[in-house]
Amino acid sequence: MMRNNWNDMQVMVGRNMKHAFRSADTIITTIAMPLMIMLMFVYVFGGSIDTGSENYINYVVPGIMFLCIAMGSTYTAVRLNHDVTTGIIDRFHSMPIAKSSILTGHVVTSVVFNLISTLVVVLVAFLLGFRPEAGFIGWLVVILILLLFTLAMTWIAVISGLLAKSAEGSGSFSYLILLLLFVSSAFTPTDSMTKIVRAFAENQPMTPIIESVRSLLVGNVNTGEVWTAIAWCGGIFIVAMVASMQIYKRKTE
Repeated sequence: MMRNNWNDMQVMVGRNMKHAFRSADTIITTIAMPLMIMLMFVYVFGGSIDTGSENYINYVVPGIMFLCIAMGSTYTAVRLNHDVTTGIIDRFHSMPIAKSSILTGHVVTSVVFNLISTLVVVLVAFLLGFRPEAGFIGWLVVILILLLFTLAMTWIAVISGLLAKSAEGSGSFSYLILLLLFVSSAFTPTDSMTKIVRAFAENQPMTPIIESVRSLLVGNVNTGEVWTAIAWCGGIFIVAMVASMQIYKRKTE
């Protein structure tokens, strides 16, 4: 049975990956857009943003990584919602396949696609002068946090995809994520913000998550922020996954 479930999931992942790579809109939004935002901040705004002795490209890349993942997860919600609203999931349920493979197929696709898009962003950042000082262990922890964040965003996307009435509405959760990203330390230090905005930025989850990855990449590890980031990402991931499964179970009964 486990082998059959694994094979069913592989088929679903293959189907979803084909849809993702054949969609120009997906590639533009999840890869080209973060790259353009990175270029804009580095070459247009970077010169006017004071990051102390730290090169701005090194400062901004962690924020761009999370932006890339947040934008990529949106398409998981859209593709899942399309399957729900067009009746494709009902067709899958009439076939001798594991029901769980439908959701896990979308989740695994999201993780793989987001890791690929994030890797592209990092490679381009190297061409722009990005020079991290993280060692092997540091990079492993960075990858762990990025993976947990991807899973957290993906399962939130699954909830949105299952509950939304349309594909357009399914991606609406991303506006909140983008707001948290832009009102954080992703692109500018919180010291330069007004008192109220700074208080919000420093006490919402995106700032410690981004700061943890930044500290790891520049070789100035803040252990407290790293554990805070893991706790936030892991907690959101578990809660969203459990909620998604309950919603999916209710919809398929």
